[in-house]
Amino acid sequence: MKLSHLNHAVVASTLVLLTSLASVAQAETVGSVDTAFKLIGPDHKVVVEAYDDPRVNGVTCYVSRAKTGGISGGLGLAEDKAEASIACRQVGPISFPGPMKQQEEVFNQSLSILFKKLRIVRMVDQKRNALVYLTYSDKLIDGSPKNSVTAVAVDRGTPIPVK
Repeated sequence: MKLSHLNHAVVASTLVLLTSLASVAQAETVGSVDTAFKLIGPDHKVVVEAYDDPRVNGVTCYVSRAKTGGISGGLGLAEDKAEASIACRQVGPISFPGPMKQQEEVFNQSLSILFKKLRIVRMVDQKRNALVYLTYSDKLIDGSPKNSVTAVAVDRGTPIPVK
């Protein structure tokens, strides 16, 4: 293979990787409140983060969750509580770039070094033309995960395309 063909292949591969990374939803911190003072390291707090749904234009989910402070929290070694609250809202005109799965995980975020994740799953309620968002932690607490649910009604004039 010639060097120029190799360069084109590397550029093409890099563009594909960047495009796929761009579609991964990232949390945007909206704000936080301190809940407990820590003498050393950051305080314990509740943070509110916004997630734009990567497959639904015009919908943002707001998640509040506890964030552990102190030395271990400051170093990213603390395990955050497996509790979260979610509210998803229409923030602009809703549109769908293509058909969606009936149910799919749209976001996940690691909450500890020990595999615990905060997950958000979108479900389509076709009968009511609504998007239902469920947040939960994959760490079980007393036999069932903590969870929270919210829904976004979509105008009947904009049917939700499902695969």
